[in-house]
Amino acid sequence: MKRPNEMKRELAENDSAPLYAGVKQVILDRIRSGEWPPRHRVPSENELVVELGVSKMTANRALRELANEGELVRIQGVGSFVAERKGHSALFEVRNIADEIAERGHAHKASVIVLAEETASPDIADALELDIGAPVFHSLIVHSENGVPVQIEDRFVNPQAAPNYLAQDFSTLTPNAYLTAAAPLSGSEHIVEAVTPRTWECKLLTILQNEPCLAIRRRTWSASQVVSMARLVYPGNRYRLETRSGKVFEE
Repeated sequence: MKRPNEMKRELAENDSAPLYAGVKQVILDRIRSGEWPPRHRVPSENELVVELGVSKMTANRALRELANEGELVRIQGVGSFVAERKGHSALFEVRNIADEIAERGHAHKASVIVLAEETASPDIADALELDIGAPVFHSLIVHSENGVPVQIEDRFVNPQAAPNYLAQDFSTLTPNAYLTAAAPLSGSEHIVEAVTPRTWECKLLTILQNEPCLAIRRRTWSASQVVSMARLVYPGNRYRLETRSGKVFEE
């Protein structure tokens, strides 16, 4: 690994650019050369101040912009790390996130935060086409890829469609896999929006309050019955959503 004085010399050689941009380039050079591989912890703001002789504001801007550009992952209270190539999810397919992560050769982990029976609020009752106050099943799960949180799955389920939902171990079986077997999918509805994460979502995803997220509101049907309504929240700098339609021709 190159020593701090080498990093400082490289920064000086790039003095035609704004100082924060020079700090970014020093970091990018190490990422692109492979010296700092994915998941490598990069110097903190304070370490950059000492090693490069820049202000804390300059170091903060460089790290913040690299995170916004998807080059780094910043985990609150832990540090900044070189990002892996972004995971991706099929936008209008109802796929199992554990399968998507496994296809990339990565490890999936699910942390169950809530699994309980509740009474349907007016909004949930409307989404599931039930009476207000009717019993519903609620699960809140954080999905991680190689130990990094990439999705919050906040799901409400119609008990009539999946009566044994609460008996499942969702740390080993995803709700998607269980519901697909219990109530075979016949249709789905998706609403996608950019959102500012709520405070509790930031804590579960270990992201900063001002980091942008993507949210999908998804309803699924089996025959004519609504099975579930889920709100899926993805950190924008760790995941991308994609879709393709029509026939693709190759020359």
